[in-house]
Amino acid sequence: MADLNKVMVIGNAGADPEMRYTPSGAPVTNFPIATNRVFTTQGGERQEETEWFRVVAWASLAEQVNQFVTKGKKIYVEGRLKSSPYTDRNGQPRSGNEIIASRVLFLDRMGAGEGDEYAGGGGGYAAGGAAQGGAPAGGYGGGYRQSGGYGGGDFAPSDAQSPDDLPF
Repeated sequence: MADLNKVMVIGNAGADPEMRYTPSGAPVTNFPIATNRVFTTQGGERQEETEWFRVVAWASLAEQVNQFVTKGKKIYVEGRLKSSPYTDRNGQPRSGNEIIASRVLFLDRMGAGEGDEYAGGGGGYAAGGAAQGGAPAGGYGGGYRQSGGYGGGDFAPSDAQSPDDLPF
């Protein structure tokens, strides 16, 4: 049986991405993403729990993430989990986990409040530069189309659908 290392996270960017280049010239972008979980304790008290992940994107995906992700934006990240050893401030060896992104979707409605309720969002990119949902500046009402994806066909939301109706 084959092994699988796949992570899917929906959350908010915790900071603006930081892009740099390797000595060979390959772009790499890092940013934190936070996910929230709200639950009720046995005592009936409502609590919120936040988990932080470090996301690393390479090549053209790194450039696109650097261009479109900003602190606070709702995003979907898909990739693989990688353990990274590091030394903390006290000199103690530690290990942290990071997500090596293979796909990033921008879930916020960019430009909302500027007249069109669906003035963008939903766009994203996969590693290798293939657009997933077009550039984020394109809107649902303006011919937004996504080839491929989960259904295997074209996706064009009807007027009755909203981005909140999507299963991811």
